[in-house]
Amino acid sequence: MHIVFAASECLPFIKTGGLADVIGSLPREIARKGHQVTVYLPFYRQVREHFPEKKIALPSLTIPFQYYNRFAAVVDGGKRDGVQYFFIDCPELFDRESPYATPAGDYPDNWERFGLFCRAVLEASKQLGIPDIFHVHDWQTSLLPVYLRTVYYFDPLLRNVGTVLTIHNAGYHGLFPPVTVERLLLPWDIFTPEKVEFYDSFNFLKGGIVYADMLTTVSHKYAEEIQTPEFGHGLEGVLHKRASDLRGILNGVDYSKWDPATDGRIAAHYSIEDLEGKAECKRDLLHAFGAPHLSEDTAVLGIVSRLATQKGFDLTAQIIERLTFENIFLVVLGTGEPYYENLFRSLHERFPEKISVRITYDETLAHKIEAGADIYLMPSRYEPCGLNQIYSLKYGTVPVVRATGGLDDTIEEWDPQTHTGTGFKFANYAADDYLQAVQRALTVFKDKTAWRTLMRNGMKQDYSWAKPSSEYIEVYQEVARRRS
Repeated sequence: MHIVFAASECLPFIKTGGLADVIGSLPREIARKGHQVTVYLPFYRQVREHFPEKKIALPSLTIPFQYYNRFAAVVDGGKRDGVQYFFIDCPELFDRESPYATPAGDYPDNWERFGLFCRAVLEASKQLGIPDIFHVHDWQTSLLPVYLRTVYYFDPLLRNVGTVLTIHNAGYHGLFPPVTVERLLLPWDIFTPEKVEFYDSFNFLKGGIVYADMLTTVSHKYAEEIQTPEFGHGLEGVLHKRASDLRGILNGVDYSKWDPATDGRIAAHYSIEDLEGKAECKRDLLHAFGAPHLSEDTAVLGIVSRLATQKGFDLTAQIIERLTFENIFLVVLGTGEPYYENLFRSLHERFPEKISVRITYDETLAHKIEAGADIYLMPSRYEPCGLNQIYSLKYGTVPVVRATGGLDDTIEEWDPQTHTGTGFKFANYAADDYLQAVQRALTVFKDKTAWRTLMRNGMKQDYSWAKPSSEYIEVYQEVARRRS
């Protein structure tokens, strides 16, 4: 089969979140299993830096809008690990400081930027290779199935191509004014509550949910959760209607980059058979965060995250004062909402002996935290899949998580009687429950024999892309059968 991925970010070219990790890994695994795979991405300024000399695959595509045309080129990114990369180049829309927004908010023309991208992928595919399946991701590419089943409905080249939409986070919709329908040259009859209309806004993600042949999301638990009011963000009704077409497929991780036995960014290598290097990684981490004097008996708690409400940092703020009475040291790495950036700065100022913070994103420091911390904190309000708890398992860093989405799917509660389990969970979104889970972890941490068993339980887990990629191939085959 030929699968075309259309996405708004992908490692190693551009990353703002976990979507980039998935698009950087899943297509490679699909190609490894013998399928033809093409990935289309916008040619952002950050991507341009990877290609100082552009190789043009198509010099000009004409993309019509209501009162004007835009012109885009297609840049040939070449083949990597069996995957062909193409980039949609429209400098006036994509040559900007960041992919989606400025500090003041989202770009107001995101409707045009990602509308053009979706149409350009369809037009480019007609010349560069028509797939069996378009696999689109999140709201930025959700218009592709909408265009395919409306404007391109009678196009003989594309008529039988299937579509799969993966929802990585149902909280981001892509909402724009009703006039967007006209601006994008879409038929007005799609602007209804059954299709793309959402409280008098044009909802990109909802359009994809309605028009894609099949839907996936990034964990089994999240597939159930997004059909409820608590996690559906207003889309639970339309998702429930499509429940028979919705699959939960847990994300994999790339162990070629995240494995303490081979990781080039950490102070010492270690493995499930030989854990000794982890102590050196802990000393290195404490040195990096300005606390080299702490003893090995101090439990180092780690956080690497986008600093956002979704991630549960209001709970962390509520328990931190009580945690300072424990023998702990908290290291935090991330950027995000100004409120939480300032909150962590202030916590560091109040408790400099207990908390150290870096308001930045640093890939090397992220690896050092995974390797050097004893406990990893993910108290998310909701978490579609989560990757850091999976990295933590591999690095023998014990996760404390809220039992939601992929966190619930990947972490098993430690049982002190049977010595089974891989971490600690709490169900209710409540500070006291979170604190109790952390305290359970700290209690086990004092028992070095039990703790090493717990570490090794986590390190044994296999969350590579092998199984998820096979599940995606089954979805593609199902869609192709329906379209044949």
